Amino acid sequence: MLEPNEMAQKIAQKLADNKAADVMIIDISPKSSFADYFVMGSAANERQLEALKDYVEGLLEPMEIFPKSIEGKRDSGWILMDYGDVIVNILTREMREKYNIEKIWGDCEMVTCE
Repeated sequence: MLEPNEMAQKIAQKLADNKAADVMIIDISPKSSFADYFVMGSAANERQLEALKDYVEGLLEPMEIFPKSIEGKRDSGWILMDYGDVIVNILTREMREKYNIEKIWGDCEMVTCE
């Protein structure tokens, strides 16, 4: 089983490798009881949004790591994948600007993707 930090890093790298923009990890553990990390990535369009979700699932399923839930659809502009300690947010650029999650969690540490 992967540690939350390691999982967040692997997911962030997979998103970056597959052309997600502005990939970042936010350490929310000091402020949150529901998760330790947010992994964020932006998709250029709805088709890429769905593809990025599939890449994350394809990364973790062979390790028998499955999401507790997946919220949103590609036509909503935002897909949230709940892996327990790690929450993956894949958004179109427009939705990311609109909701500005980084500002909401701005007092948390932004972790560099290794």
